[in-house]
Amino acid sequence: MKTLLIPTEDHDTMHAVLETARLFAKRFDSYMEGFAVRPSAAKFVAMDPVSSLTVPMTKESDAEAVSQARRLFESFLEAQSVPRAQGDKAAFSYAWFDAAPDGDEFVGAYGRVFDLSILGRPGSAPQNPRMPPLESALFESGRPVLIVPSSPVRAIGDNILIAWNGSTEQSTTIAFAMPILMRATQVTVATVESAMTPGPSGEQAARHLRMNGIPAVARTIAPGARTPGEAFLAEAKSLGCDLLVKGAYTQSRLRQMIFGGTTRHILANAMLPVLMAH
Repeated sequence: MKTLLIPTEDHDTMHAVLETARLFAKRFDSYMEGFAVRPSAAKFVAMDPVSSLTVPMTKESDAEAVSQARRLFESFLEAQSVPRAQGDKAAFSYAWFDAAPDGDEFVGAYGRVFDLSILGRPGSAPQNPRMPPLESALFESGRPVLIVPSSPVRAIGDNILIAWNGSTEQSTTIAFAMPILMRATQVTVATVESAMTPGPSGEQAARHLRMNGIPAVARTIAPGARTPGEAFLAEAKSLGCDLLVKGAYTQSRLRQMIFGGTTRHILANAMLPVLMAH
C-alpha cells in the first residue's frame, strides 16, 4: 500500500477523503497523488442545443474546476505539513498530476498503476460525491478502493470487520487487504446467517488469516429482521471497528439495482471507511 490515488473534486466529503488518505499514508509511509476528476465536457455540450455558446463556457468552467481541485488538494496537505514528493521513491509525501483528461473513466484507467484509490461515499444530493468515479475505480482499475464517509476518521486499520460471504469477490478483496490486516490489532470475520454463497465458512477464512499471522476470529450474526448489509454495519458499530472489508457486487449490478443488495446498502449507509474490490 505504498501508492495512493486520490481523485479530487469539490464535494462535501473531500476533506474527509483527504484526512483519511493522510492517516493511511502516514501509517504505511505512502505516496499520495491527486488529480482533478470531472465528467466529460461533451456530456454537457450535448445537452444544450446552443452549442456555440456552451463550448467556450464549459472550457472556462472546466479549467476553473481543475484549478479549484488542485488548490483544495495541495492546500490541505500543506496545512498538515505533508512533504512534496521527491523523485520516485515511495514515502509519506504527495504530488499532483496535472495532465489528467476529463471523463470519469480515467479514474479506473489510471488507478491500475496504484495500490489503492480513495474516494468519498456517493450520495444523492448535488453536493455529495458522484457514483461514476467510484464505479470506474471499482470495475476498471483491477485494484481495491477505499470509500470514505462524510465525517473524518481518527484512525483506520486497527480494528477491522471482514464481511465474509464465501464469494470470489470477497476472497479477492481480502487478498488486496492483507498489508492492512497484518498491521491490525483486531480482525473479525463476520458471516450473516442465510447470506452465504457456496464457499468456505467464516471460520475457515479466519483460520487462513491466522495462518498468516493475523489475529482473526470468526463470528456468525443472526440478522433477525435486518438485511445482511444492515447486520454487517451494526456489527461493525458494536465492535468499534474503524474499517470494513467487503467484496463488491457478488450479484450483478443490475440485480443489485432492482432487488437491492449488501453492497448497495453499505455504499448508501456506511459511517466508517470501507475497502472494496470486485
